[in-house]
Amino acid sequence: MKLLATDLDGTLLNENHEISAENVQAIKKAEKHGIQVVVATGRTYHAAKKPLEAAGLNLPIICLNGAKIYNNAGQLLKSTPLEEQDCKRIQAICEKEGLYFEVFTNQGGFTKSREGFLQVMIDIMMSFHPTTSREEIREMALQRFQDEEIKITPDMNELFEREDIIVYKILAFSMKNENLNPIYLQLKDKEDLAITSSGFSNLEFNHKDAQKGPALEHFAKTLNIAMKDVMAIGDSYNDVSMLTMAGRGVAMGNADNEIKQLCNFTTKTNREHGFAHAVEEMLDELKVK
Repeated sequence: MKLLATDLDGTLLNENHEISAENVQAIKKAEKHGIQVVVATGRTYHAAKKPLEAAGLNLPIICLNGAKIYNNAGQLLKSTPLEEQDCKRIQAICEKEGLYFEVFTNQGGFTKSREGFLQVMIDIMMSFHPTTSREEIREMALQRFQDEEIKITPDMNELFEREDIIVYKILAFSMKNENLNPIYLQLKDKEDLAITSSGFSNLEFNHKDAQKGPALEHFAKTLNIAMKDVMAIGDSYNDVSMLTMAGRGVAMGNADNEIKQLCNFTTKTNREHGFAHAVEEMLDELKVK
């Protein structure tokens, strides 16, 4: 293996959204063996940088599911935006179905309602942290609002038509699958659109070429590395393209069974430093060879 790609949430990050000391050590050990490590996440670049910086790490970042690729110096290597007509189609369907959604652009994230954002985030976080108080959950939601640099805009149509705005990803939320399914069914046949998910409560919309797998392949080519020499590790459906395209796909122990069945290997959960365990297994196999 010459290149290691890792998802963040549910993979490299633990339940506290931090990179454990064990995982930091595993990254450094991989690098010591000449293996380049790159992050591949649905987060924005700035939101992805924060846990890395907190852990003392500086890594290349594939962000917004593959819509943007940055080297470790923070230089943008490639970007793949959504088409304006696709943005408006997604908007129309989400509004018709009454779903809250966010738009991620070259000038940060946008939504139509701050309170709508908070309510959705509180509902989602409460489902994951049932013993945490509602006030603490609200503070966590407000932190995400700040981390992702979410701004309020009253008119999405006007936003999409602005010449200075480039849209990279649209993220729709609902706690009920019956609300997400109609949106998926209405958009799944659009050739230029990739629809994935980073959790049970959302749908993520990108250009078909702005997925983690193709973005990882592009990044690997800049290093003259073949995909057979790439290891990818993740836990969600927005990781599928890179998990299946990499020579070594590793599912987290906390991933759905469907994700695990697509991969060559399954590691421990993100609460058990599964990333570090997967790296150690890979390095041990290299020693044998």
